Order: sequence, then C-alpha cells, then structure tokens
Amino acid sequence: MRKETAIHALVLAAGRSRRMGDFKPLLPLRGRTLIENSVGSALSGGAETVTVVTGCRADEVERVLARAFGERVRFVRNDAYAETDMLRSAQLGAAALPACGAFFLLPGDMPVVSPETFAKLRAAYAREPAPLVFPTLDGRRKHPPLIDAALIPAILAFDGEGGLRELWRRYEGELRTVPVDDAGVRIDVDTPRDYETCMQTCEVQGKEKKEV
Repeated sequence: MRKETAIHALVLAAGRSRRMGDFKPLLPLRGRTLIENSVGSALSGGAETVTVVTGCRADEVERVLARAFGERVRFVRNDAYAETDMLRSAQLGAAALPACGAFFLLPGDMPVVSPETFAKLRAAYAREPAPLVFPTLDGRRKHPPLIDAALIPAILAFDGEGGLRELWRRYEGELRTVPVDDAGVRIDVDTPRDYETCMQTCEVQGKEKKEV
C-alpha cells in the first residue's frame, strides 16, 4: 500500500517564448492568462495542488497565479532557464513536489486540456496503478501523463539524450494509455499560429457548452 495517495500536478513554465514573439504565459485566453488556464485545468481535473516551475519573468507569473489560486499553487524557479531545457525544469519541479502517490506533468503552454481528461487518467490509475498513464488521441500518446511518484528518483537521476521521452522508453511495457476525445491534448502554443488555433478551439468549446 502507498503511504501517500494524493494526486498533484507539475506545470512547466520557465521558458522564454522565443518562437511566439510574445511572452506566452501571460497571453490572454478565456478572460484569464494562458498559464492560469493551464493550472486551472489541472486543479479542476482533480490535482490537489499544482507546482509551477517558473524562470523567465518569474515574478510576474508567480504573482498572477498566486492571486488566482492562492495556496493551491506552489512555485520553484529554474534560474538557469536560458541555458537549460525542459528536462531540467521537470527535475527541479519533481524534486519540489509535495508527498504524493502520483502527479500530472503538463507543459505550461497547453492551456485547453479538458478537466475530464485529467479525471479519466486519475480513474484509470486508481483502477490499476502503473508507472505512467498517458492520454491518447487518434492512437497517439499525448500530454499530460500521470506519473507514479515512484519514478521521481529516476527522473532526478536521468542525464541521457532525448529528455523524458527517452526515459519513458524504459517503462514501455508497463505504461497504460487512456483514449480521450479532447482536442486540448494536441494543442501546445508555440507560435502565433498555434495561439490562433487555441483561440478557435476555445470558441468551439464555448459553443458546445452552451448547446449542452
């Protein structure tokens, strides 16, 4: 039996947004900032708290999130964000997580993942725990995976090429997948065109909710 059964989330938001031409976390989306949408979806999906790795313009991002979510959001900084990659941010964040049974890992530029997707991953993990539980769309694995806390030491120790994707290969035979019908799992906002697609998706989702 696990000593801890809580589910938390880790959101990576340290980067400089070079391809966007503007600072992604603070772009407007659905009446909030993009990063508020990312954190909010994880909380709405059942994460007890969200640990956010900040870097570029960390003070601004942390201020916005603290005002929106209070004690449900925690922060750790990647001060070397300009010289390091996402793996380093993931390692810093994993090391700072509260005690938990598992955690979601979500890039901060994926703001429209449905809370239902998080909930489906949690339910699948509760039925049959696995080192990794990925959502799939059209048969392809997407973010956010739900990661068993037992993998944290392996994440912290990994220093190979290919980042976490390469680490996940070691668990290929043990991971589980959960099919979802959620366009949000394939939308990451890297470029102005991505941002436009994201806005259009939000409009469609809003219309669908009104119709229901």
